[in-house]
Amino acid sequence: MSGEGVLVYAEYIEGMLHPVTYELIGKGRELISKLGGSVKAVIIGSGASGRAEELIHYGADEVYVYECSEGVALNTLLHKELLVSLIHEIKPKLVLYGATPWGRSLAPRVAAALRTGLTADCLDVYVTDDGSIVQVRPAFTGNIIAHIKTVTTPVMTTVRYKVFKPPKKAPSRNGKVIIREVPADGDIHHKEIEVLGKVREKEVNIADADVIVAGGKGLKRREDLKLLEELAELLGGVLAVSRPLVDAGWASKDRQVGFSGNVVKPRVYIACGISGSPQHLAGMKDSKVIIAVNIDPSASIAKYSDLFVVGDLYEVVPKLIEEIKRVRGKP
Repeated sequence: MSGEGVLVYAEYIEGMLHPVTYELIGKGRELISKLGGSVKAVIIGSGASGRAEELIHYGADEVYVYECSEGVALNTLLHKELLVSLIHEIKPKLVLYGATPWGRSLAPRVAAALRTGLTADCLDVYVTDDGSIVQVRPAFTGNIIAHIKTVTTPVMTTVRYKVFKPPKKAPSRNGKVIIREVPADGDIHHKEIEVLGKVREKEVNIADADVIVAGGKGLKRREDLKLLEELAELLGGVLAVSRPLVDAGWASKDRQVGFSGNVVKPRVYIACGISGSPQHLAGMKDSKVIIAVNIDPSASIAKYSDLFVVGDLYEVVPKLIEEIKRVRGKP
């Protein structure tokens, strides 16, 4: 299947449009300068037509809308069937999905139906001078960065949230909205999907946090995460960890920062007992303010920190908690 342009799957679940959609549209606009064609988006769900203009304002040239009842809106197989049909029709060269729990469930189904390749959890996508699409993602548990070319078309990619900058909204921008009907048998698999289509809810979404307090190998016991969690709660933030603590079973992967975990860009990132491996730094180096506490003055994270405290986290963090409580008049 030859083709041109970019198709973005707009993740619209239970009335919410996932913000990764805007990032993917922005990336699509960047890529078509070399790929040619246009940026198209597809949105499926109850009330989807009400969000079509918004996608155009963020950069889509055309938006395909599939309205369906709430009863089948979360039917993964229905979404797959509609996407496969649309892709056969418009023949995009590249299809982008968010690497969200829903996107990770849907994209492989579409790729399998089209007998094309899928590169998952990408950190970047670019086009070479000869027009080849290259997908960048961590490999070998994050120890290397692989640059992958898919030989089949369309190229299909899931991309992590917050790795691309979302475009600015342009309310004056014009585009085309195409309303499509969901087939009458759109609820054929509804009973089956009640089991197959459910996606595990994340324990926490650290990618959206404004303040993150993260712990690393400097922690001595699993129970000591409560100390960092208390600091995070006082600051209105969330607790995160580096990969070794996930590998040790101290925290879920939802809380992991790094190439093989989550890419985060909070206003404030506080790293406690984290030395700063390349894998971890790649996941948080774009935070607005980075504060690190480490007993080792030569820790790699020091070079990326706005404020680097040389000290034992077991001494520094309790004092910080105590001072915050004092300032706020809390016991």
